[in-house]
Amino acid sequence: MPRAGLSATAVLTAAADLADREGLDAVTPSAVARSVGVRTPSLYAHVAGARALLDGVTTLALEELADRGSEALAGRSGRDALVALADAYRVYASQHPGRYAASRRGTDASARSVAAGLRHGDLLAAVLRGYPVPEGEIVHATRLVGAAVHGFVTLQASGAFDHSDPSADVSWDRVVDAVDVALRGWPGARATDH
Repeated sequence: MPRAGLSATAVLTAAADLADREGLDAVTPSAVARSVGVRTPSLYAHVAGARALLDGVTTLALEELADRGSEALAGRSGRDALVALADAYRVYASQHPGRYAASRRGTDASARSVAAGLRHGDLLAAVLRGYPVPEGEIVHATRLVGAAVHGFVTLQASGAFDHSDPSADVSWDRVVDAVDVALRGWPGARATDH
């Protein structure tokens, strides 16, 4: 019988908190069961198994990150929107490293996870509307922004910038400025590009 007060949401939140404290690799059914005070078999009343547990943390992180991005973008366009969204992702990654790592992994194709992923696409589309990127180039521009933002954040989280000057904050500003310049001067699609 499930423990009173324990729900799938509580289990996934506990798993996400564990990921933030100890890393995503620490999220196992037995570790999460210990953190919520139940035996491992009891956890399965709330999640189907290890894969479902990780998928749930991924979806939770994608939803939280999309909420932060939506709040950051409100009333902004162009460079201001780009900076706001990029900063929202970077701050989230700093505050919730395990959740952020989960947001970068593949997940199941449940309606909830697909909807969370689509929200991120919508956020980036809102940013790109402030730039002269041709419709046929949106995918390429999306990949550029994603590679720059998530690549930088992932490298910083791994400690890659810890032992060099200037600070990562200075480089971050340069990276976002460079992405802004690239988006403002995006070339039109060539006839041979498909």
